[in-house]
Amino acid sequence: MTTPLHVRPVTEADHLAFVRSRPSASFLQTPAWGQVKTEWRRESIGWFDDRDELVGAALVLYRQLPRLTRYLAYLPEGPLVDWESADLAAWLDPMVAHLRGQGAFGVRIGPPVVVRRWDTAAVKDGIADEGVRLLSEVPPTERSQVGARVVSQLHELGWRPQSVAGGFAAGQPQFVFQLPLRDAAGEPRSEDDLLKGMNQQWRRNIKKADKAGVEVTLGGPADLAAFHALYVHTAERDGFTPRPLSYFQKMQAALGAEEPDRFRLHLAHHEGDLVAATIAIRVGEHAWYSYGASSTEKRDVRGSNAVQWAMVRDALAAGAAVYDLRGITETLDGDDPHVGLIRFKVGTGGEAVELAGEWDLPVNRPLYAAFAAYLRRRGGSS
Repeated sequence: MTTPLHVRPVTEADHLAFVRSRPSASFLQTPAWGQVKTEWRRESIGWFDDRDELVGAALVLYRQLPRLTRYLAYLPEGPLVDWESADLAAWLDPMVAHLRGQGAFGVRIGPPVVVRRWDTAAVKDGIADEGVRLLSEVPPTERSQVGARVVSQLHELGWRPQSVAGGFAAGQPQFVFQLPLRDAAGEPRSEDDLLKGMNQQWRRNIKKADKAGVEVTLGGPADLAAFHALYVHTAERDGFTPRPLSYFQKMQAALGAEEPDRFRLHLAHHEGDLVAATIAIRVGEHAWYSYGASSTEKRDVRGSNAVQWAMVRDALAAGAAVYDLRGITETLDGDDPHVGLIRFKVGTGGEAVELAGEWDLPVNRPLYAAFAAYLRRRGGSS
């Protein structure tokens, strides 16, 4: 970077225009996501070059420290800048200076950069090998030079990698599972090709759902209550804390207002009974499976597979390049209950992806140290 970049607040309209100018961006970096996270103060910022043209953007979420007007500035899966740059300081330093001026005691970023990939065969081999416990112990199918350079530069610039999932900033997964929807030449894959890439059980379950008469439709705002009831049922069965209905209502309203097909609710019914439901989000060429719910009853009609296949087809028809099934844990230990989720996602024929992860920069070291101690007392939970 030969000329200095300047960072200043931008309107949500300019922020959204920048997102639309890119092939894709994380939905966590859209202006609408700031409207969903109402417990945080939000700000859209932009990077400007020497011609005063907008060349980067970010959604910043500010979480206040208890009893102090100081904030953790959090950029989930962002910022949207040139991560291929050999001089990341030119991008990050003016950002940090701006955030310091806003009262930030620390900054947390999540570079949207791939570090390593493992194809389906590599993941299956790792699961089958009793001597392998973690995905990182399996030789990757692909290593990213850009990802390695980003990680190296962040270390050199004093950023600290965050390994704790969840936490004060509700951290995002470092390992995800993705299904490529384009071939090596960049052409859209056919539905037949995608089905052939799935394992035999997935193909069998999709056919079984179709034969049983499972119907998948798109729902609207009035259907969110039904989704939420099934989601609460799923949470009770699987042992996680569900979000309130109001959270999903905010998601649908905010994301839907930004783009008509940003938020899509898929409902799988069998003989009038809701057996599975999911929320999909798409930004440009990237589609995410965001939330899912399924009934304990009628599991034999395979509503979960039917609704997943409907979302894959929907993403393909919309021109998406990737269908993202979001987070997986790194464990490949057959005795770990989390490995079942990996097996389910591996069945799609996609690939496991390691991202650069989340990184913190202490701006005010005493306050950041107090914040770290606060996290430890809370057990890292938000």
